Amino acid sequence: MKTTAFFILACTVGAFAQHPQIKVGQNADLKGALIMPGDDEWNRGVSKDEVDPLSDAIIASIGAETSLHEDFGLVWKGQPGGIPYFVVGGEQPKVPVHFNEAKDESDPGPYPIPPEAWIEGGPQSDGDRHVLVLDKDNWKLYEIYRAFPIDGGKAWNAYSGSVFDLKKPKPRPAGWTSADAAGLPILPGLARYDEICGTKKLTHALRFTVKKSRRAYVPPATHFASTHKDENLPPMGMRVRLKANFDTSKFTGAAKVILEGLKIHGMILADNGGDWFISGAPDDRWNHEELLPIRKVKGKDLEVVKMKAMTTR
Repeated sequence: MKTTAFFILACTVGAFAQHPQIKVGQNADLKGALIMPGDDEWNRGVSKDEVDPLSDAIIASIGAETSLHEDFGLVWKGQPGGIPYFVVGGEQPKVPVHFNEAKDESDPGPYPIPPEAWIEGGPQSDGDRHVLVLDKDNWKLYEIYRAFPIDGGKAWNAYSGSVFDLKKPKPRPAGWTSADAAGLPILPGLARYDEICGTKKLTHALRFTVKKSRRAYVPPATHFASTHKDENLPPMGMRVRLKANFDTSKFTGAAKVILEGLKIHGMILADNGGDWFISGAPDDRWNHEELLPIRKVKGKDLEVVKMKAMTTR
């Protein structure tokens, strides 16, 4: 009986101690943790993959002379730039979330959203208004798009939402959105300070946006957000990487870590927005001046990784 009791206790403790070193709170340091499993598509190295036959045409449609742009690490309209996230423990109370336009493609609530969780762009924003919550004990991710709190956060209204089991993640059903246009989780694709300036190693693909995408998607995406059918436009889920012969020796600090990571893991198109805008999480420790050099990289320095299984409708 003692052995059985100990086993049950050990299993219970283990189930709620996925990442005990991570503290709860707004934009809490994730200690360099890999959000998705090591064999997930977000973490796959693509430096040896073939180049897509339409690479040059697609790069040109986005902007061969357009620079990469860091969409984080600065203050914009009085709010920290980037997409914020909140880390909670397994005991965090869950609250109702009412979905509007994409109810049929959203995972039903309740979600463990603290009333103090930041909204992307701030409480007065008219933008995407993402709210991301990471349950560090159960290692689950809750994300909502166009989030509006009700009665101080006792409930929420949102356009869409999704829940990802980060231990055994599954793609969204074909044709489903998430809190992101491509149907992907957002947090795994953000540039985070604890990686870029902490471990000084980027071990996953980054999330990026373009102004004009194609009415199509490729894995790992499950959804598109466009009416344009031009095959030279980028589909959601498309991955690009920095060309192997691009010289990064003159770059230092955060910029170099990001660029070296883009050679190995690349970045995945996840939403419509600014051309070549790279997404990241807010952090008071970012030194924006150290990020600015990535703007020396232009679209022509990138190439599209060969795409498969494209869905068009």
